[in-house]
Amino acid sequence: QVQLVESGGGLVQAGGSLRLSCSASGHSFNRYNLGWFRQAPGKEREFVSAISRSGDTYYADSAKGRFTISRDNAKKMVYLQMDSLKREDTAVYSCAAVQTIITGFLRPASIDTHNHWGQGTQVTVAS
Repeated sequence: QVQLVESGGGLVQAGGSLRLSCSASGHSFNRYNLGWFRQAPGKEREFVSAISRSGDTYYADSAKGRFTISRDNAKKMVYLQMDSLKREDTAVYSCAAVQTIITGFLRPASIDTHNHWGQGTQVTVAS
């Protein structure tokens, strides 16, 4: 089991940057595929980015070129660097994890793929 706690959210002006962090507790962090999802008010939760245990990265079209996901297995952390933020990036951002025995990442964008979730951190982008 892994427990996930996000931090780093806040209020930022459009065009600004934020770095979200997700701290994990538990064992075998390096065996987990990790993801970031977000949910805006009145909308469904959606995929933002993911990183496999081997370091392969995946991005939603809305995040490509602006967001960067990374992980630090020694610190049991996963990060989401968000640049050039837009008003439509406003949402609660949650990190997610799924333990895997393979190096690949099947369906990284699917909510159902992940079985561990953090509580989320609010990101508000003001225009």
